[in-house]
Amino acid sequence: MSYSLDAFAKDLKQVLAQGQGPAQLEESRKLVEKALKDPGFVDANLGDDAEGERNIVYEDPDLGFCILTHVYEGAKTGHPHDHGPAWAIYGQAFGETTMTEYDIVEPPQGDKPGKVKPRESYTMVPGDARVYQVGDVHCPARDSATRLIRIEGMNMNGVKRTPLVPA
Repeated sequence: MSYSLDAFAKDLKQVLAQGQGPAQLEESRKLVEKALKDPGFVDANLGDDAEGERNIVYEDPDLGFCILTHVYEGAKTGHPHDHGPAWAIYGQAFGETTMTEYDIVEPPQGDKPGKVKPRESYTMVPGDARVYQVGDVHCPARDSATRLIRIEGMNMNGVKRTPLVPA
């Protein structure tokens, strides 16, 4: 039997209800990998019918975390960013994403954005999942179409993020 979105959300809630520290986020990351390794889950949530660059498919009414699906058509490079006051877990379902992590070398001041420098780059392939703690700065780049799942510690719609630019 395939891992369902409802079962995935329930499992995440059970883990995150114990706290949202590194141990719980690592356990949640493993649940993302479990979902990504289930062809039925991937097909149901990120298959041929999936569309849209940002789709909230579940938002927990008690803990506030969200499960999102992302479908990107073609190449795209983002900008260095964090997730404001939230953590995030990215999971690759289709295609490849080169993720670069950054260090802040100059914090933002007033209207002046902070400056960041690259620390590490790696390629995420189907089945990979990574945790980004609160304040972790990263930037995805895609050479072709990709699909991924992301868990956010809270609904990020409308949340102000730290303005950042490469140093």
